[in-house]
Amino acid sequence: MKIIRIAVTPIAFRDPPLLNASGIHEPFALRSIIEVETDNGYIGLGESYGDAPALAIQQQLQSQLIGMDPFNLNQLRAVVKATVAANKPASVAGAELAPGSHASKAVSNAYSAFEVAFLDVQARSMNLPLVDLLGGAVRDRVPFSAYLFFKYAQHADSPYAPDSWGEALSEAQIVAQARRMIEAYGFKSIKLKAGALEPEHEVSCIKALKKAFPGYPLRIDPNGNWSLETSIRMAELLGDDLQYYEDPTPGLEGMAELHKRTGLPLATNMVVTDFDEFRRSVALNSVQIVLADHHYWGGLRDTQALAKMCETFGLGVSMHSNSHLAISLMAMTHVAAAVPNLDFACDTHYPWQEPDEEVIKGGKLPIVDGCVHLTREPGLGLELDYDQLGKLNDQFLSCGIRQRDDVRQMQKYKPEWKAVKPRY
Repeated sequence: MKIIRIAVTPIAFRDPPLLNASGIHEPFALRSIIEVETDNGYIGLGESYGDAPALAIQQQLQSQLIGMDPFNLNQLRAVVKATVAANKPASVAGAELAPGSHASKAVSNAYSAFEVAFLDVQARSMNLPLVDLLGGAVRDRVPFSAYLFFKYAQHADSPYAPDSWGEALSEAQIVAQARRMIEAYGFKSIKLKAGALEPEHEVSCIKALKKAFPGYPLRIDPNGNWSLETSIRMAELLGDDLQYYEDPTPGLEGMAELHKRTGLPLATNMVVTDFDEFRRSVALNSVQIVLADHHYWGGLRDTQALAKMCETFGLGVSMHSNSHLAISLMAMTHVAAAVPNLDFACDTHYPWQEPDEEVIKGGKLPIVDGCVHLTREPGLGLELDYDQLGKLNDQFLSCGIRQRDDVRQMQKYKPEWKAVKPRY
């Protein structure tokens, strides 16, 4: 079995005005959709970053992977390393919130993008679900968490009609957002993206969520936008309200000191984003839960290696998310189903994506009782809708965005706004 065709299609889909530590989401999120076709008629799918630096490397790899055996993942990694070394990409703005956009992750990003598609082809050729190539499913349904954001009602430049979620700035609005999301998807835990408004207000919203949803595990994620002193002060206000405290303060040393002084379990997708940072974190006891993300940890099998290391060192495991569509969600689900020590419900932005902007046949994947369910369909179990792919590619070509810049978008609302870390 040899690869005869590879397609990398950049897409853009509508993204709500969600607030975060670096500003606010732009009107469109960028992704790439990858197809790997073999000489015996199988097509494997992948989804990855669509920002200009990542996309450039993916497109350079297209011709280099023709003729390769999709089972030869060592050769894939070697070709990716050589291509990245020859191009030396630079980091882009926003890397602190999206670790995958950092230049140091270029190899793991590109390898992961194609590894998922290669594994999809492998599994399809054997008429097996992809999870079977990862050792088999230890669960057939993977839990995800409601992912709440402070948000404005519409984008500053009104490129399209406002989304149906409306404004969410007050306690009551955040509780209403949570209630709608839980009623629609059955989530059993709640995460609040913080670091955007005054810390005391964000903590008061956690208190309101605890009152409205007693017994639901709660998490707050300021994306490193609180100083150590603020993080300690907010920890005192939060008490035992949290399941875990995610990235409140910057750096391995800051997180280690915070844990030492509060005893709270700390989670991260910011200070432990590769295996070298993992080693240093263990030595410092910086974090107690690692949020994996196969897009920048180097694919599905490297995510399994990360989970095994977490087990070895007594750390919890969950999963991080950026704005994504179904191929990424299903890849997350297959690897999560194969990780015995998945201790917490995973993050996903999927409820924020509009139902008419999916690229797979059948539309958006269902989330039922807070879980994505595996099937026994071959590979990822997904097929592309080429009309939808063309529509979102046209949107990419016309939207004018080529790499994420939440700071620039926030300056449309507040021209004097500047990125300051930590802000509070």
